[in-house]
Amino acid sequence: MKELAEATGLPKSAILHYVAQGLLPEPVRTGPNMAYYDPACIERIKYIKTIQSRYAFPLGKIKTILARKDEGKDVEPLLELSETIFGSPAGPSLDEAAFRDATGLSSAQIKALIESALLLPLERGRYNEQDVTIGRVYAQGFALGITVSDMTFYAAAAKQIVDKEMRLRARVTAHLPEEQDAGLTQRLVQSARAMRNYVIDRTFQRRIAAAGDLKDKGLLS
Repeated sequence: MKELAEATGLPKSAILHYVAQGLLPEPVRTGPNMAYYDPACIERIKYIKTIQSRYAFPLGKIKTILARKDEGKDVEPLLELSETIFGSPAGPSLDEAAFRDATGLSSAQIKALIESALLLPLERGRYNEQDVTIGRVYAQGFALGITVSDMTFYAAAAKQIVDKEMRLRARVTAHLPEEQDAGLTQRLVQSARAMRNYVIDRTFQRRIAAAGDLKDKGLLS
């Protein structure tokens, strides 16, 4: 472990986490406090670090990419698709204590938001810039007296939209080989984002435009 940490610049805790998540093979254990790692782990860790520096992929997606690479398959289409979906890293992820400090949310509020599928970290116990941004929005809402149950319709609507998007994607890509599937899915992801923003925002704008004033009951329907 000491040699592997020195060779890769990765702390012991991160290496053990990679092993637990299936990104690295289990070491050969020769005693309670002694284990030997395959030298190939050095290049594998360097590859993982390269991906993490370029893309905002969760470890689960990196594991999928590594599995394809191990099978000798071309990972470039999957990398391009994953970059479209997850974007580029915007900064280090935060643990819950740092996330609480950054957002003003309490542990109980974070727990309630996660259980209601309103706060959706890509990795358990780690929060990125998007999580922090929405966390601050939730904190402002709580300060106004808005509750988690007031907002759960967002999670329900999101699931329904994504379910239908996935079924549509499956229908139009079912006949394609995997590489072409990845390319078309990338374009579909971009189109879906544009349509979500357009249809929801335009529906909101038209509702506001039709109202006589901010107390107009027409705003409700």
